[in-house]
Amino acid sequence: MADTLGRTHPTIQAKADNAATGPVRLVLFDIDGTLVSTGGAGMKAFGEAFEAAFGVANATEQIKFAGRTDYSLFREMCRHGGIDCTAENRELFFSHYLRLVDSHIDASKGGPFPGVVRMLDELAAMPNAPALGLLTGNIREGARRKLGAYGLWDRFALGGFSDDDEDRNLIAAAAAAKGGEYLECQLAGPEIVVVGDTPKDITCGKHIGARTLGVATGGAT
Repeated sequence: MADTLGRTHPTIQAKADNAATGPVRLVLFDIDGTLVSTGGAGMKAFGEAFEAAFGVANATEQIKFAGRTDYSLFREMCRHGGIDCTAENRELFFSHYLRLVDSHIDASKGGPFPGVVRMLDELAAMPNAPALGLLTGNIREGARRKLGAYGLWDRFALGGFSDDDEDRNLIAAAAAAKGGEYLECQLAGPEIVVVGDTPKDITCGKHIGARTLGVATGGAT
């Protein structure tokens, strides 16, 4: 079977870390390496945006992106580049980033990973379907542009983003709280499933007591 990009579906290896007990009411997905590949659009835009904002070239050369949050990446780049990590500089940087990431997404040959669209369809069609949300290190607007480019943004009712916190564990807590507000209940940890492709995704899921599912589609596997 081929996906929407005409590629052959590989076997996606996944493992549930926690025993399944009781109903799942909220499923939270990472984006990059889990739902979609953007051909490195975010990483390319980060480097170019830092140079555009502060005149510092090659700022991403020694930075590891997998599982990181946008705000923590910006802080590390500032440290390496000798730039003050202020709210004003962060706003300037991300204004350039959002302008540049669009062009890199448009130029990439990325898209949803094989099986993602079908999986989302099947989850939505389940009796007592769980709410679908995002748990990502992207800033919200960056997430919207990445998923919107492939028609996936409107599939998700809520999300935790780097705008919520620099720490991914606290982003997970924010996403869980938003899920409870959306469902008008207080969610227990095992009622939530966190899906991601890096150890950091699994760690933040465990932080909120959620069940966790690791997928072998990203660079960490």
